[in-house]
Amino acid sequence: MRRSYAFGGIAAAVLMVAAGCGKKDEPATPPASTATPASAPAAASGAADVIRIGHVAPLSGGQAAMGKDNENGARMAIEDLNTQNIEIGGKKVRFELVAEDDAADPKQGTAAAQKLCDAKVAGVVGHLNSGTTIPASKVYNDCGIPHITPSATNPDLTKPGYKTTFRLMANDNALGSGLAFYAADTLKLKKIAVIDDRTAYGQGVAEVFKKTAVTKGVQIVDEQFTTDKATDFMAILTAIKSKSPDAVFYGGMSSQAGPMLRQMEQLGMTNVKFFGGDGICDQEIIKLSGAGKALGNVVCAEGGSSLAKMPGGEAWKKRYDAKFPGQFQIYSPYVYDATFVLVDAMKRANSADPKVYTAKIPETDFKGVTTTVKFEPNGELKNPSISMYTYKDGKKTTIE
Repeated sequence: MRRSYAFGGIAAAVLMVAAGCGKKDEPATPPASTATPASAPAAASGAADVIRIGHVAPLSGGQAAMGKDNENGARMAIEDLNTQNIEIGGKKVRFELVAEDDAADPKQGTAAAQKLCDAKVAGVVGHLNSGTTIPASKVYNDCGIPHITPSATNPDLTKPGYKTTFRLMANDNALGSGLAFYAADTLKLKKIAVIDDRTAYGQGVAEVFKKTAVTKGVQIVDEQFTTDKATDFMAILTAIKSKSPDAVFYGGMSSQAGPMLRQMEQLGMTNVKFFGGDGICDQEIIKLSGAGKALGNVVCAEGGSSLAKMPGGEAWKKRYDAKFPGQFQIYSPYVYDATFVLVDAMKRANSADPKVYTAKIPETDFKGVTTTVKFEPNGELKNPSISMYTYKDGKKTTIE
């Protein structure tokens, strides 16, 4: 089972630290820019019959699997919207997706954002990672296009106060502190080592975890760092092993966490718990870790509810699997809802012109697949929850 923690208050009260959190990276295949279908005229206003919505995620590199899952969620939303015969501004409209690859790289992310601005898309869903979403958010603000991230969790994202920026899940203040509470209060752990991958996401969630754990009386016995491209962790794990920790917290992605678990097992660290945020809480970690004994020590957290607890999660997942078998990771239902939230605001404004409908997004009250979406004045999701998971018998399992 799982815990759905209503962390709106706890995270804020415990630590409003600026957790650097970006979100993830994994494997994918599509080209850098793909419209569905081709030759789509830009929707400059609600009078247009074709409305283009942008999506950005890493479709190449180590996080491509997550990126492709996100894009699948957007494509599924576009397909479903186009069955509804929606009218905006007195005309029937058709939605088209313009997909961009940011490779989880901040420079490529801002370039992709500018490309979507130049294409005059009506809105953007993305990016996946905090490290790309944060710099891209300024680009979207400057060109006046709203964007909703389904997965970037660094609290710094909403600090500039851009009226074009929205987030559809809990940020890292909730994830990092929730994991620390569980480690200290439920598992009664006393000594924990912390590793991060130096990305905005990894450093951020690790910092929140560490600071919260210390307030709970946990001793941080070692702090190490690596990169989001590394594969050999023997040196840092050997150093950590000498400190006899009860657990290791890793701030980063499954592309490093999986090999790290393999190497912990090789070092005989099979009784050491392994904590991490949503970056490690996917299906890829099963394969990358070799599904060994160390995988069973994983405790990870995601923003939002488990599929079983989402209002429409299980039925939606069946449809997703039929369209994209074997590709589900984490965030595609949030991407799906984010796409619908943009269109819901267009419908209420009776316009697809960003200058007109963006003002309607803060008034959103949309019953989605993941939750009923409402936003705080700063663009954060109202009343976000988090869910805790482990891996049993090689399968991701909610923690009761």
